[in-house]
This record gives sequence, structure tokens and C-alpha cells, in this order.
Amino acid sequence: MKIVVVEDEPRIASFLSKGLKAEGYAVHHAMNGRDGLSLVMNGGVDLMVLDLGLPDMDGSEVLRKLRQVGEQLPVIILTARGEIADRVEGLELGADDYMTKPFAFDELLARIRARLRPRGDHGAVLRVGDLKLDTRTRRAIAAGQEVDLSAREFALLETFMRHPGQVLSRAQLLSRVWGFDFDPGTNLVDVYVGYLRRKLGSGLLETVRGSGYRLLAPAES
Repeated sequence: MKIVVVEDEPRIASFLSKGLKAEGYAVHHAMNGRDGLSLVMNGGVDLMVLDLGLPDMDGSEVLRKLRQVGEQLPVIILTARGEIADRVEGLELGADDYMTKPFAFDELLARIRARLRPRGDHGAVLRVGDLKLDTRTRRAIAAGQEVDLSAREFALLETFMRHPGQVLSRAQLLSRVWGFDFDPGTNLVDVYVGYLRRKLGSGLLETVRGSGYRLLAPAES
């Protein structure tokens, strides 16, 4: 597995590179955002560890550019910025995880392994009624028609389809889809449920007042 570390602090970059190489990963280091983007665009990268405070451009701009061109490789932000607003912004831009400095290497390693863990074929194609989700090809089919979903919309729908008929709270969805381990007081879930309703039909996702949302089982929908 090839990991790109975008970090301008030499001591931290060296620590990360040595630690990840010792775990068997191929590590490429970039001191700035431009070089980090170039490494990814050259192909073959499996994950990026991204600092936000870079000398040439903010890490959030690096992430924005990646997602704008459709690059969906996992990105873990590793930064000194620990404010809730910064964490919310990073995750909304498309980061898969967010860690603050100082950090424990073992925790970062566990998060990297979780993002790189391959999925078996079991459960790769999910079906609920006339809705089909192929987690390998990232395709969503509703009533025989392919539906264009963003990466976050896909992840949210996948979470619902793995628990059809079950009420999922906003906290559960924030944890599973956005990686929050706290309540940031955001309306992200409501906004993205709205996106899915517009694309898939308003009757598919039910609001359970005071509890959350659930994907209606075929007989109910």
C-alpha cells in the first residue's frame, strides 16, 4: 500500500515516514500541497495523510482540488487545528478522518488500517426493494436507472441500506459516515438526507421524530 504524507514539519514527517515504513507501507513525502497533489495525480496512491498548515496552500485547498477532480482516495487530516469548526470543515470537504496534533502513532495507524482494509465480496451488492448499491463499483441503481451520488451521499445511503427498517440516530450517522466522535451541532445529516430524497424519492427515507431516520423496508415504501 502506498501512502502520501503531506507535511512541512521535517521532524513530524520523518517520524511518520519511518513509522509507516516499519509497518510495511510504501511512503512518499511531500513538503507542500502542490507536490502532494502531483504525487496523487501520478497514480498508485492508496491513502493520503494531510496537514492543513502548508507553506504554499492550505491543506483544505488540497483536499478541495482532489475531490473536484473526482479523486476519492482516503484522506486523513493530521493537523494542529483542533477547533470544532475546523474539524467540521475538513470532513465536509471530503476528508475521511480527522486527527489533531499531538497524536498517538498507534491511533493514527489504526485509523489508516481501517481506511485501507479491503472489503470482501460478501455484502458488496446491497438491495432494498428496487434500490441496488454496488460497493465495489460505487454505482447506485434506483428503479433500473443509475443515480449519480457524491462520495458522502453514497456512504450515507450504504449505511442506511446495511440497516433497512432500523432507526439510525443523527449521532450514529455522523459517526459512521463523517467520523465524528462527538456532537458538533451540525445539520449535516439533515442536509444529506435531503439530497438523497431529491435523487431517490421523498418516500424512501422516513423521519422518526426525536430519534433520527430510517430506510423504509420494501413493503413499507
